Amino acid sequence: MRQIILDTETTGLEYKQGHRIVEIAAVELCNRQLTGNHFHRYLNPGRESDEGALQVHGLTAEFLRDKPKFHDISKEFLAFIDDAELIIHNAPFDVGFLNYELSLLNLATLDKYCASITDTLKSAKELHPGKRNNLDALCERYRIDNSKRTLHGALLDAELLAEVYLAMTRGQESLLIDLEHAEAVHQASISIDGLNLKVIEATAEENAQHVKLLEKITRESGNQCLWINLQGDSASGRAGEITEN
Repeated sequence: MRQIILDTETTGLEYKQGHRIVEIAAVELCNRQLTGNHFHRYLNPGRESDEGALQVHGLTAEFLRDKPKFHDISKEFLAFIDDAELIIHNAPFDVGFLNYELSLLNLATLDKYCASITDTLKSAKELHPGKRNNLDALCERYRIDNSKRTLHGALLDAELLAEVYLAMTRGQESLLIDLEHAEAVHQASISIDGLNLKVIEATAEENAQHVKLLEKITRESGNQCLWINLQGDSASGRAGEITEN
């Protein structure tokens, strides 16, 4: 399963007021493991940031002046998130801004390019009702080091959110199948009334332990081992061998 943890920083709180994205970052998870692949760009929004937003992310107009605009990186970004599950904290905020940027390019909305969108803020509220569930609070709750987060930064926040998401959903590892291990196990199948059932054959060590158990039962029961009796002649021959010891 491919998942993308995504975060943005913006010039303000409302895209409907013409605010734009100034930073976008996404980190990749495959089968609940960070792959090291990530997408990260600073963007020239073509406008100043509100004072409140500037205090949050610290990305000045001077710093962003020579950075690409969203249309310059849109194809690369959409290719990176293609057919993945997007995991976003307070997803309506980031999705709203991304859809606004895409609409300015006459492109489809974000959900048309990804498999699904998961809002970790919604999940956190369901897990911890009545508690603070912003990223800093979740890092503290799950004992994730966020000491470097003096300012909000999309890449750092995406990396922290990846750790938070894995901690919040701990236990899902058991739902993943280790295919390499499964292929290494010799399996046969039998059909009972139309049902196809898998049978995992016992190993040589397990068979040896089984024989030792039968030996003990046979000795202690005075040759009245029910299992051996039910197996018929072949088992009776083995029982004869056992009782000679």
